[in-house]
Amino acid sequence: MTMLDISLNGERVATEAPTLHALLQARGYDFTTAFACAINNAFVPRPQWPERALQNGDRIDIVTPITGG
Repeated sequence: MTMLDISLNGERVATEAPTLHALLQARGYDFTTAFACAINNAFVPRPQWPERALQNGDRIDIVTPITGG
């Protein structure tokens, strides 16, 4: 397995996760909650997460909605 060096919400992370879905799973994200992902400033729709391959140097941003006023 190849180790990738990526940025996750501004933090450098080394991962063997081949896809966005695998990375989120490995990092403990709850798929029943609302959140969105972007890779290199491009939004990735949730149905594409299992197929979206990660590459060395990718910048991944995970955004969760804030409720209230």
